[in-house]
Amino acid sequence: MFPLRDTVRARSFPVVNWIILAANVLVFILMSSGGAARFERLTQIYALIPAQLSWARPATWAGLFTSMFMHGSWFHLLSNLWTLYIFGDNVEDRMGSARYLLFYLLAGLAAGLVQVYFAPGSTIPTIGASGAIAGVLGAYLLLFPRSRVTTLILLFIFPWFVEIPAVFFLGLWFLSQLSSGLMALGAAGNFGGIAWWAHVGGFLFGMAAVYLFARRPQAYVRWYRDEHWPW
Repeated sequence: MFPLRDTVRARSFPVVNWIILAANVLVFILMSSGGAARFERLTQIYALIPAQLSWARPATWAGLFTSMFMHGSWFHLLSNLWTLYIFGDNVEDRMGSARYLLFYLLAGLAAGLVQVYFAPGSTIPTIGASGAIAGVLGAYLLLFPRSRVTTLILLFIFPWFVEIPAVFFLGLWFLSQLSSGLMALGAAGNFGGIAWWAHVGGFLFGMAAVYLFARRPQAYVRWYRDEHWPW
């Protein structure tokens, strides 16, 4: 299932969401500009590597922050940012820009800590915005439970466009991350090279902390169909 858009219109321009999107693109371009060797060196320096963390070396924990703006490929980058583009504007609208930025960063830090807890000996660099974005998804689930997500489903080679309740779409996504994380525990913390527990931790943080940040009153939800989108 590939999300295309949601059915909730934001009331304000999501300036922080766009800044986050731009920052991730800029970091990826800067990392990629010097070739594969430079990309690998920067990854080893700024990624989150659980096995290298030490309380005796506080600088090793900086990767909890820097890693959430790093990506391993254009596909990794664009898939994450597309998800943030769809769901982040509404969450920022409810929280306000300053609170949304703080929420996003804390969600990313919480996601990284959960990943470290479940895979403390991992030497694989953990990078990507998906942990922080998972926090946004968890917040969205509680803030907009009646929303629907226009989704592309491929049936063999035939595209099928359908509106799926956000509760179902995000709930199914979370269960897939949790089940993959549980399987990763039996594979020495390495299952497909994806930080499943960062996704789980970020999502749960988002659900737990959302109402500490979302202090704007409930918006009037406008359900609509654009004439250019026939489904």
